[in-house]
Amino acid sequence: MKAWVITFVDQKGERTSLPYIGEHEPTVEEAARRIRAHLFPVMDELDLTDYEDRALMPTAKWLKEHSGVEITAITEAP
Repeated sequence: MKAWVITFVDQKGERTSLPYIGEHEPTVEEAARRIRAHLFPVMDELDLTDYEDRALMPTAKWLKEHSGVEITAITEAP
């Protein structure tokens, strides 16, 4: 397993990083799900069917539109 770091700008405009462990680099959508679970644990299982088939990355789109959270980088941990 490899360690990855997901860097994002949170709803306060602060740069934040989260660890991610996986065999491969997470996609933007996988990273967005990890961020949502961290920032909004109660909403982690939110049904995003409103975006289904209309958005390529529904969780990333939801985070940006509703919370101003934007992923800035996904890098391998040193």
